[in-house]
Amino acid sequence: MDYQKPKGTADLLPGTTGLWEKVEANAREVFREFGYRGIRTPMFEDYNVFSRNVGDTSDIVEKEMYDFHDKGDRHIALRPEGTAGVVRAYVENKLYGPEYPKPYKVYYMGPMFRYERPQSGRQREFHQIGVEALNNESPQIDVEVIAMAMTLFKRFGVPNVKLTINTLGDKQVREDYRQALIDYLKPHYDELSKDSQDRLYRNPLRVLDSKDAGDQKIVANAPSILDYLDDESQAYFDQVQSLLKQLGIDYEIDTNMVRGLDYYNHTIFEIMSDSPVFGGGYTTVCAGGRYNGLIKQLGGPEEGGIGFGMGVERLMLLLQQENPEFAPQDSLDVFFASADDQGDALAFDLLNKIRQQGIVADKDYSGVKVGKQIKEAFRRNAKYFAVFGGREVDEGKFELKNAATKGSVEIAVDDFATDPAKYLK
Repeated sequence: MDYQKPKGTADLLPGTTGLWEKVEANAREVFREFGYRGIRTPMFEDYNVFSRNVGDTSDIVEKEMYDFHDKGDRHIALRPEGTAGVVRAYVENKLYGPEYPKPYKVYYMGPMFRYERPQSGRQREFHQIGVEALNNESPQIDVEVIAMAMTLFKRFGVPNVKLTINTLGDKQVREDYRQALIDYLKPHYDELSKDSQDRLYRNPLRVLDSKDAGDQKIVANAPSILDYLDDESQAYFDQVQSLLKQLGIDYEIDTNMVRGLDYYNHTIFEIMSDSPVFGGGYTTVCAGGRYNGLIKQLGGPEEGGIGFGMGVERLMLLLQQENPEFAPQDSLDVFFASADDQGDALAFDLLNKIRQQGIVADKDYSGVKVGKQIKEAFRRNAKYFAVFGGREVDEGKFELKNAATKGSVEIAVDDFATDPAKYLK
């Protein structure tokens, strides 16, 4: 029987993983500059961590969650997103105590799971890089989080992205707007798609971001949430916009953007690209927002938080199209070839000594002819190579050859072992 990976998953093979590692390293560096530290939470949680907090009317909970009962009959779900698990860890470990910084800034990286139709840039096992700034309710933190996301794209060499923002107001604003939407959509019920009909009374805001063309025509004339903001919510949104302008960050307001998770309020945002790799139109690569009720809902104090999640698979497609030079090239500092058993033993010993000093080095292990070994040095993009045999062993010297210039220099084996970096410039 031929075994294959499950549908909606992918093997990340050498040659690809280097790009992933470079993206993750750059993200960690940016997060460190903004004062964020890493957090790692379980890949599965109690089902209710997601169903009650992501929202039981969201597509994630209704259609996409991988959930099961384990051998102890506990209802478990693989994490479909990162925020709920991070907030659960924050509350459970009482990280809101006076001894902890405020806001409490963390980042995460790892796989998420949703049962949906696999497509380019989105799998059933997919990966996110995300951040959360907990225990705060400040427009400055909202803008800092957005600025950090935009900094990431600049660091990746993909500056041509579009930032869109919206506000969902506070709880009362959202309730008032919810009723206004229901009143507007009710006369169009029979024209709506089945998904939107199902959502109309349970979560009408989700109708606004329907991908159905008929639904989009109907909601084009729907009331705007900006018309329902109270003074406090309006002032908060005004301050977010003012701070974005102060930092020179361009943005557009999209009043139909609501995000797919039910816990958001006030500031929400998406960072999108119209790169041809996505097949036309703008595709969201990073998105997030504020969630002032979620911490209390999970048993913690009445505190706010804001964060974002970035889809790594989509980011990889974007990088390959827009900045292919970002991908690291595998190479070696030096490659050793062996002419005989004596030379091979010396090469093996020397290899170990120079690796201890941070030199990226390798040798032949197959025993093929020297010519093939040297071809392998070039195939592996080695900057230098050397051939070891009985003569090199007897004389204690060898020729180090520059792969690019074809020049060579004779070096004592002991000198090279003592300070290889001196010769590998």
